[in-house]
Amino acid sequence: MAASTDVDVRICGQEIIKYDLEIKALIQDIRDCPGPQDVLMELNAGVKRKFSQLRLLIQNMEQLAKEQDKETDKQTILCETDRHHKQMLSNQTMWRKANLACKLHIDNLEKDELLHGGDPSVRQRKATKENMVQTSSNITESLMSISRMMAQQVKQSEETICTLATSSRTVLETNEEFKSMTGTIHLGRKLILKYNRRELTDKLLIFLALALFLATVLYILKKRLFPFL
Repeated sequence: MAASTDVDVRICGQEIIKYDLEIKALIQDIRDCPGPQDVLMELNAGVKRKFSQLRLLIQNMEQLAKEQDKETDKQTILCETDRHHKQMLSNQTMWRKANLACKLHIDNLEKDELLHGGDPSVRQRKATKENMVQTSSNITESLMSISRMMAQQVKQSEETICTLATSSRTVLETNEEFKSMTGTIHLGRKLILKYNRRELTDKLLIFLALALFLATVLYILKKRLFPFL
């Protein structure tokens, strides 16, 4: 049963990572979207579907964590669930920013068309400049996103190290308790053996005393009843 649960957790984690990457790819497509609005709406619909599926997977992983028998396994899965949830919130923030940038770009293009009418050379130069600015902005945003992801990975590694250190201390403390219990049990066993030996000695002494008493009684009776023997 535990092995089956572990497989379910791994599969759920792989699905979450897959949807996370697909969402990031769609967000990048939104940043690069030149328009029109219909294309942007279609991309946003795809992102909404992916987020809905991702949210269900995270909830499923949280439920799997609650079904764990060991507290350590439960906490590990809950930490992973929390990490995926934070990553989902980060993706939602990136999605909103990408939408704002794309809508601003589309609005600028529409204004430019209204201002310059049918002059294709002006529109082309304007579009080239805007594409260069957008490309630079996308590169900067991608670098910032990579930096944030690396910072999150470092933080997660630190949390994992702290968890391992806590677990190690708990194991050492438990080992010390077992050693103390073993010493107590060993001492109790020695006391019981010593008590059993003393009891046997007492019984032997009582038996010898009783035998001596009976021998004395028999000797006295013999002297009184048969004085000439």
